[in-house]
Amino acid sequence: MLQGVYKKVNRSLGKAVHDYGMISPGDRIVVGVSGGMDSLTLLRMLVDLKKKAPLDFHLVPVYVDPGFEPSFAGDLKAYVEFHLGPLMVERTDHGIVAHSDENQENPCFLCSRLRRKRLFEIARDQGCNTIALGHNKDDLIETLFINMFYSGAIGTMKPCQSFFDGTLEIIRPLAYVEKRRIVSLSESLGFPAFKNPCPSDGFTKRTAVRHMLEGLYAENPHIKGNIFKAMGRVKMDYLLKQTL
Repeated sequence: MLQGVYKKVNRSLGKAVHDYGMISPGDRIVVGVSGGMDSLTLLRMLVDLKKKAPLDFHLVPVYVDPGFEPSFAGDLKAYVEFHLGPLMVERTDHGIVAHSDENQENPCFLCSRLRRKRLFEIARDQGCNTIALGHNKDDLIETLFINMFYSGAIGTMKPCQSFFDGTLEIIRPLAYVEKRRIVSLSESLGFPAFKNPCPSDGFTKRTAVRHMLEGLYAENPHIKGNIFKAMGRVKMDYLLKQTL
């Protein structure tokens, strides 16, 4: 089972990397590691890719600890460094600040923005030109609906996106990989399950959208693929003119 699901994930990752030209010789890549199965899968696949790819690139795995207790930073670092190589742990109070009384409306947005800002700073300090994040195919679809429902805009996370006049790239090599395959691979590889201490875990807008989509997927197995294809087949002539 491991070999089969590994090949499927590896094939999808390789296609995304190729389609978007995500990795070039000499790249220095910060890999965002959260402790979840997505980021651990991403790190494992990039470590394996580095061993066999005909191009040389450097990985800098980083965990940005949001500051909640009990923290699993020590256990995560021990696991990653035993199996996959060095892990930089950056301790912050991002989660505490985001969940303060002054920011009760949208703690996830602020926490994510602060974490992203810190990753940008780490990339700069480490001389890295790329940040790899573990968002998968399901995440991209969910983000499309989150933006429509809560921001009144059509858009999602791009598999590859430039920042700061092209000096920094964010890549999402798992953009073509379904969450169910990541779950299957993680179980086969025996990834540890770190309990998320965030008080918002399981109570986010993303969770609500995910449950809605899972109901649709259960009714028709083609819906997920059609939504994903639709994000690359936008018919601008059939959208409304922006008036606000």
